Amino acid sequence: MILAFIEHEDGAVSAGTLQMLACARLLSAETGVPLHAAVIGAHAKLPAGQGISHVYRFDHPSLNEYAPAAWARCVSGIVQQRMPAILMAAATERGNELMAWCGAMTGMPLAVNCLRVSPGQPFQVLRQRYGGSLLEEANLSGATKLLTTALHVFEAGEAGAADPSVETIPAPAAEKDLRARVVAREQTHSSGVNLHTARVVVGGGRGVGSAEGFRVLEEFAGEINGAVGGSRVATNNGWRPHAVQVGLTGNRIAPDLYIACGISGAIQHQVGCKGAKRILVINKDREAPFFRRADFGVVGDLHEILPAVTAEIRKRKSSG
Repeated sequence: MILAFIEHEDGAVSAGTLQMLACARLLSAETGVPLHAAVIGAHAKLPAGQGISHVYRFDHPSLNEYAPAAWARCVSGIVQQRMPAILMAAATERGNELMAWCGAMTGMPLAVNCLRVSPGQPFQVLRQRYGGSLLEEANLSGATKLLTTALHVFEAGEAGAADPSVETIPAPAAEKDLRARVVAREQTHSSGVNLHTARVVVGGGRGVGSAEGFRVLEEFAGEINGAVGGSRVATNNGWRPHAVQVGLTGNRIAPDLYIACGISGAIQHQVGCKGAKRILVINKDREAPFFRRADFGVVGDLHEILPAVTAEIRKRKSSG
């Protein structure tokens, strides 16, 4: 079997997991082995129509919130007892951490951030390394192949509506495995679109200059129903909250259009927006590295360009 780990937040299956399941279905069809899933927590909802034939549900009050070692103990138990051909998860921070724990507990090798998986002899993967600046072709060994799939590579979809059988398993919850766990949450509230749902994201960096400088980005984004994000420089300077940081250590986004304003284009930031279908860069520095990655580029002052574009949009809206 192929065993897929179902990541969820407050019961809702993550977008990265749905993308990973698309890859898992392809592997299941190619190898002819069934697709099973592991889910932890009483409130987790099972994804419908994903081609999963059987689900292992681990249930324990202590595991309703994320606890990496304890969750990995559950998944590793299935690996050791049932010996799946492949164990896979989405390459989110949580997915990569959990799979690293599983690798340590089972002694199996792990490949993270996989863009392509080719089962066979040898079992080969193509994966991102060093923040996406390097692609590596590698052979993956081990009785069970552990891997995570890179985000925004496989397109989520459905594969029939058959309900999987569910096997509930009492979860191990040793105190030593619960030393690191989620104990509280601070919810961030936002109205309208956000970085992960907006079709257009407007990002600001060092060139914005200040927290007040982001007003022109907010006004522009408001006219096009977009969301506003920031580079690490912008969030470190306190111009934007860290919750809207785009980059390797922030959010990975995949809008139809990403408009980067005053952002030089460090590789760490490009990793966060590489899922965008199109990238427009606005920067005074015509030598900014981001222009080499952009589909469209405007050399100029964002504080002059964005207000002018915003005014033109408003003018056209008012004229019908």
